[in-house]
Amino acid sequence: MQMTTTSTETTETALLELRGARLIESATTERELAAAQALVDEETILAHRSVLGALGLLDLPEVATVGWEGLMGRVYTLGLDAEERAFLGLVLSMVGIGNTPLSTVSDLGERRLSIILRAIARLAGNDTLAVGRRI
Repeated sequence: MQMTTTSTETTETALLELRGARLIESATTERELAAAQALVDEETILAHRSVLGALGLLDLPEVATVGWEGLMGRVYTLGLDAEERAFLGLVLSMVGIGNTPLSTVSDLGERRLSIILRAIARLAGNDTLAVGRRI
């Protein structure tokens, strides 16, 4: 069985990549860069129109000015499931917004946990840390 993608799926993927690039380009601090990269790596949260709207990325501005604070006040109204909210809370904590305890990582699946660990390594100045390697 061979899977094919439709024109709409291709367009949505391209738009998601462009919005992710705008998010990363908008980072003005190392914290914002780590958070932006984590959201781009995670992909599914950034695909929510409500999240894009809260970040100011829905209309694809040439130069994005991301409103991280806008996300924090709307976490429970974005239509995210519990694991997505936990991940987003941890990401926002990296930026310095909100108060999500680190113990929230126990609510994450392996894939999202790996992304958070990479983001924390970036914050620590070591973006080449191999996740899963024993230290």
